[in-house]
Amino acid sequence: MSTERPRGAAITGIGVIAPNGLSADAYWKSVREGLGVLDRITREGCGHLPLRVAGEVRTFDAAALIEERFLVQTDRFSHFAMAAAALALEDAGLGNGDAAEPYSIGVVTAAGSGGGEFGQRELQKLWGQGSRFVGPYQSIAWFYAASTGQISIRSGFKGPCGVVASDEAGGLDSIALATRVVRRGTDAVVVGAAEAPLAPYSMVCQLGYPELSTVEDPERAYRPFTSGACGFVPAEGGAILVVEDEEHARERGTPVRATVAGHGATFTGASRWDKSREGLAQAIRVALDEAGCAPEEIDVVFADAFGVPEADRAEALAIADALGAHGTRVPVTAPKTGIGRSYCAAPVLDTAAAVLAMEHGQVPPTPNVFDICHDLDLVTSKARPAELHTALVLSRGLMGSNAALVVRRGGDIAR
Repeated sequence: MSTERPRGAAITGIGVIAPNGLSADAYWKSVREGLGVLDRITREGCGHLPLRVAGEVRTFDAAALIEERFLVQTDRFSHFAMAAAALALEDAGLGNGDAAEPYSIGVVTAAGSGGGEFGQRELQKLWGQGSRFVGPYQSIAWFYAASTGQISIRSGFKGPCGVVASDEAGGLDSIALATRVVRRGTDAVVVGAAEAPLAPYSMVCQLGYPELSTVEDPERAYRPFTSGACGFVPAEGGAILVVEDEEHARERGTPVRATVAGHGATFTGASRWDKSREGLAQAIRVALDEAGCAPEEIDVVFADAFGVPEADRAEALAIADALGAHGTRVPVTAPKTGIGRSYCAAPVLDTAAAVLAMEHGQVPPTPNVFDICHDLDLVTSKARPAELHTALVLSRGLMGSNAALVVRRGGDIAR
């Protein structure tokens, strides 16, 4: 029987491209201050659609950050992912492709719909001009695995690569997969998600979701856990993390920002919010068990916060079911109400916020939410100072996936 200690999975790099900031520092400053950036959609071709409000990444200049040869091959969602990956690698001290051994670093991303904007543009050429005017990259740019491929090609990484397609909760599932890959022997994995769902074609596809908010007032369009909850607001952007073998990181002299301690996932069916209570609670229990973490050790919960009354009630009850009496006392937050839900990228952004919250000792507030109608200690108005060692991040998807992730502050061990 082996007595070798399991490899620890450390988060050593964070890269963010979000509606409220184009770096981890800018993102955290906005999240900490509870700034809401939801606004009327300005993307061309969207003005006549009933979806009026979203979280747009308005100052992103792909041409300034990504080489032309990659730009022409890829959609906006991959541009976000490549830019965020470069930031995460720089943060982790790995540069962009500076791996001493290319097989020692892998790439895993999650994706919801892939490259809708690129696909729409090429299909318009097909219908309007004919097949000779459709570029060869149409065959790959729309693909939900495109970001994994382009990040690995751009940086020269040849380690284990993959893509997770498990609904919006896939953002957390991708981190769990990266953690397993690291524990099996890979030095580091670039992991996360980015989405770009605001092109006209993509937006029309979303109009079939009854959970989508069509409220036109940005301050009222996305208000989970309140009597005014009327659905969720979509967003673009995302986050990429570097998950690395903890010992390998320390040998490089790289600070361990946090460790991935536990993960759980379940499936309860599309839009079955009554069933999501049981499924999410079970995912939390599995994540706690894997982390060796008692419920009372959770210092903050980053909620899924769907914004649908039935879904919000199910989440509040699931937290209480899994954490017991501690579930009504632990601080809960949902900073995504200030920027919108970026599908698979939303829980990765929450994971980044959780790491930053533990580093800074502050629970960020939930923008635009005040009249809470559930038994939760939801942090609103302003950030709450707190000593944070362990965070729980939750996610659910429209198709019925549920996931929970436990992360610990860098340098901490199980209490």
